[in-house]
Amino acid sequence: MSKAFIAQVIQESASLTGVAANRTASDVIAAIIGELKKNGKFTLPSFGTFTVRETKARKAMNPRTGESVKVTAGKTVRFKASPSLKTSV
Repeated sequence: MSKAFIAQVIQESASLTGVAANRTASDVIAAIIGELKKNGKFTLPSFGTFTVRETKARKAMNPRTGESVKVTAGKTVRFKASPSLKTSV
């Protein structure tokens, strides 16, 4: 799924122009990102939950050269599908 796909669905369902639908899709994505930054969690009922998780610093291996590389600690976003989404797919 892409931002263009979301904008197209919004455009068709709300009878908006392409520019307005694209702006709406951007606003929705920005709102989700803002909620993840603020609370670390975003839930869409009957779809699933996005959560922010911390990753630890670790050592990894460069597959091309085989040498050891340090990976710094960071954050990642995880998604857990709701039971209703799982049964519908």
